[in-house]
Amino acid sequence: MNYRHGFHAGNFADVFKHSLVVRLLIYLTRKETPFRVIDTHAGEGAYDLSADEAQRTGEWRGGVGRLADLSDADAEVRELLAPYLDCLGPLDQDGRPAFYPGSPAIAQKLMRPQDRAIFCELRPDAFAALRRRFARDARIKSIHIDGYMGLGAYAPPKERRGLVLIDPPFEREDEFEAVFDAFAKAHAKWNSGIYALWHPTKSDHEVRRFYDRLKGAGIRRILRLSLNVGGTAEGLRRCGMVVVNPPFTFEEEARTLLTFLAGRMAQGAGAGSEIAWLVGE
Repeated sequence: MNYRHGFHAGNFADVFKHSLVVRLLIYLTRKETPFRVIDTHAGEGAYDLSADEAQRTGEWRGGVGRLADLSDADAEVRELLAPYLDCLGPLDQDGRPAFYPGSPAIAQKLMRPQDRAIFCELRPDAFAALRRRFARDARIKSIHIDGYMGLGAYAPPKERRGLVLIDPPFEREDEFEAVFDAFAKAHAKWNSGIYALWHPTKSDHEVRRFYDRLKGAGIRRILRLSLNVGGTAEGLRRCGMVVVNPPFTFEEEARTLLTFLAGRMAQGAGAGSEIAWLVGE
């Protein structure tokens, strides 16, 4: 696999994905009972935005770099973004954090002493960095394994509460099929967990086919969310996330966040966001 997230860390897709994941984790912390996070494609855990990879693309400037000044955002937006911004840490004058936290670092920040996490990563160099980063945290296990296999092995968790994040690099031609198959098998064993399935939108046909499979799976409470930054530049312009078993508060929180992010992250005509139920109750 050739994917290196360091080139893309902190871009608009990361801001979209991680600001929503934070809201899901915040919900889980509202009960004292423990929860577990299972991240199927954990990557390195966090990324140095001053490193050559991030500097060569500069994608973070169109993402997290646009959150440095929120003085024009309303109070509700600032409140919803505050835990995510806290995970970023201090921003420099360009809006750049020293390290951009991947989903593992975000989960670690929001977990409590009673909570646990399993971070799966297959690429050897990324796994080595992941293991080093979390080696001293007894709440966390970093596993060198294909994430789809890891999900099958570790679901359901003994806590019976938790979040599964499926966030692959989408290098495989059959990635949508792999995501659906792994999710469906895990859900059959653990139907009460929260599942967040992120995807790029490069082909409308592939996304529609993926959504059709989800709608036909007999699974209830599936919410889809998307962000489009618009414009005509090359590279990723749209992405989405499917959330299964979203918390009661999540839809309205996400609607507020995505309305703001669609305006803040816009790179040209066509920018916008969507939230709709694929399957209701």
